[in-house]
Amino acid sequence: MDSIKDYYISAGIDEDVYYFCDKIQQELKERFFKIDEIAEFNQIKVLRAMQKHKVSAGCFEASTGYGYDDMGREILEDVYAEIFHAQSALVRPQLTCGTHALTIALSAILRPGDELLSPVGRPYDTLEGVIGIKKDSPPCSLKEFGITYRQVELLPDGLFDFDGIKAALNEKTKLVTIQKSKGYETRPTLSVERIRELVSFIKSIKPDVICMVDNCYGEFVEKVEPIEAGADIAVGSLIKNAGGGLAPIGGYIVGRKDLVDMCAYRLTAPGLGKEVGATLGLNRQFFQGLFLSPVVTAGALKGAIFAANIYEKLGFDVIPSKNAPRYDIIQAVSLGSKEAVISFCKGIQAAAPVDSHVVPEPYAMPGYHSDVIMAAGAFIQGSSIELSADGPIEEPYAVYFQGGLTWYHARFGITMSLQYMKNAGLLKENDLLCLL
Repeated sequence: MDSIKDYYISAGIDEDVYYFCDKIQQELKERFFKIDEIAEFNQIKVLRAMQKHKVSAGCFEASTGYGYDDMGREILEDVYAEIFHAQSALVRPQLTCGTHALTIALSAILRPGDELLSPVGRPYDTLEGVIGIKKDSPPCSLKEFGITYRQVELLPDGLFDFDGIKAALNEKTKLVTIQKSKGYETRPTLSVERIRELVSFIKSIKPDVICMVDNCYGEFVEKVEPIEAGADIAVGSLIKNAGGGLAPIGGYIVGRKDLVDMCAYRLTAPGLGKEVGATLGLNRQFFQGLFLSPVVTAGALKGAIFAANIYEKLGFDVIPSKNAPRYDIIQAVSLGSKEAVISFCKGIQAAAPVDSHVVPEPYAMPGYHSDVIMAAGAFIQGSSIELSADGPIEEPYAVYFQGGLTWYHARFGITMSLQYMKNAGLLKENDLLCLL
């Protein structure tokens, strides 16, 4: 092999597909430079927090059993609190995923008779069962414990319905949950500045309400995080941005100390809280993944922008649009048909370092209300900071692309997705050549 192009061709990429994607990449150099500037800012922020709290080789030692006096765990949580401008943090492998971390936070703070409000529309599918808003919600939902729920839809243009939010807030409203990312919706992702506007409005009406942000997919995309915008608590997953592709499991909760302490009591047991919880030798991956996360996030962000530019130029609806500012790593592409969603995902799977020979198919997944197709040849199961694409098989037949531990892998994956679309006859004849 004499060139990058030779490797692409050997992987089954046609020359017109390669040159089309390469041209798009060349046009994005200035945009990518700005992403690298944010990555450098966040990289130094993480580095300085680790230096301030004296991270040492001793932090990487394993704890077992109760996990008493786990120095690495305690320092890691101090580092997270520093980075996210929070009073306290809970960062644990016992938090199995983002949905679990959100469930812990909701269950810790809400009591029977309280009400939960979402001012940004329907939450992510897996939270519907947690809240109890599905007809067939499983046992132990918030609804089963006497906690009610309301939601206010965003306006058609994606702006907040301030009148609707004001009307929905009442004496029972204890917690407002704000999902930063779009989930399986085609609404805009919220910037930290828009979260600031929303939190400020809500607290001007009900100052004692607790504002929680689901920060999944949003960490290190901007220079600021939700706690800096007035949120009381923020929650995320370590197998997304914050884990840098190295954390094999885990989640985090950051914010006000009293709220984080309550979450710790719910995770372990009242009276035990943060004092217990063995890290089982995972501290090094947590520290190292956090250290790498700004650069890994930047690579995933470049991949999302690359995908938007390619598919928008081919006439598909993309959210965010190719030139829009970015506040998370997810790129939605409305492909218009089940066949197109499947072809796109097959291309992403074929580009994976793990299980590239496997063919993804739609199937019924727990927590989702329709069949879902997921493509992810990941080193860590379900790690969506790694190259992955998924989507529900329902109108508008949108696929959600995210991740890529390196920009180069993201580029390869998106190029392969386009090739699979072409192979399936889903592009018009000569589309790519005409646009070169």
